[in-house]
Amino acid sequence: MDRRTEMRQIMRVKAGEALTVEDPVIREVPLTIYLNGQEFVTLLYTPELPEMLAAGFLRSEGLIKDSADIISLRFDEEQSFLFVETKGSNLAEKLYGKRTITSGCGKGTVFYSVLDALKSNPVQSDFSLTSEQVIQLMKKLQEKAELFRRTGGIHSAALCSHTEILYFCEDIGRHNAVDKLVGMCLRDKIEITDKVLATSGRISSEILVKTAKLGIPILISRAAPTTLSIELAENLGITLVGFVRGRRFNIYTNQERIILS
Repeated sequence: MDRRTEMRQIMRVKAGEALTVEDPVIREVPLTIYLNGQEFVTLLYTPELPEMLAAGFLRSEGLIKDSADIISLRFDEEQSFLFVETKGSNLAEKLYGKRTITSGCGKGTVFYSVLDALKSNPVQSDFSLTSEQVIQLMKKLQEKAELFRRTGGIHSAALCSHTEILYFCEDIGRHNAVDKLVGMCLRDKIEITDKVLATSGRISSEILVKTAKLGIPILISRAAPTTLSIELAENLGITLVGFVRGRRFNIYTNQERIILS
């Protein structure tokens, strides 16, 4: 049984004719993270890899630096609670309080601010891709997106080398999919500053800031960026590539990392 979906009875209409069928629908469930014994945040996610999501979320938000900061992770599947013990104090919980972060596009509540991101040190990397590598990485991302083909209701993200997908995740939330990748890299102690982040979804400012905080030099997507994500990418040293479809794409910032071939 695939815990990520539920079968629902629907009426499918085609060419004016209706047919009642069973159809897979993606699940959206809450995951409440307890940080050092206190309720910290509730994420709405696709129920897969909760430990990786929690670890990646804490790393992406700057609450931990690496896997050594995590003492333990324990998932209570029945209640959908994730208990994390980390080194250090509960200052973060006191600062931010309990909150729920939605799964939807345009996530309104984040722990960092865009202005804070602008003060960060820009990503400095001589990592580059050829135009053919950009095209092939997006093709491989789409080939792996089996759950999207079944449901049409999920985002895909992958951490890639020049030519291969190293880690792949799907989730109802773009941010969740990326955080799951980060959690997997923490678990396996994989360096991420010499990798490419590929995503199926719109490139929002939050995704761009997350990429910069992780030190990833190149972000590619099948979808479009926003004006603010372009401005941030320019300031933070990220090469931003969008509309990677078929054999075409747009380079929005820091074009020197894409070698036209």
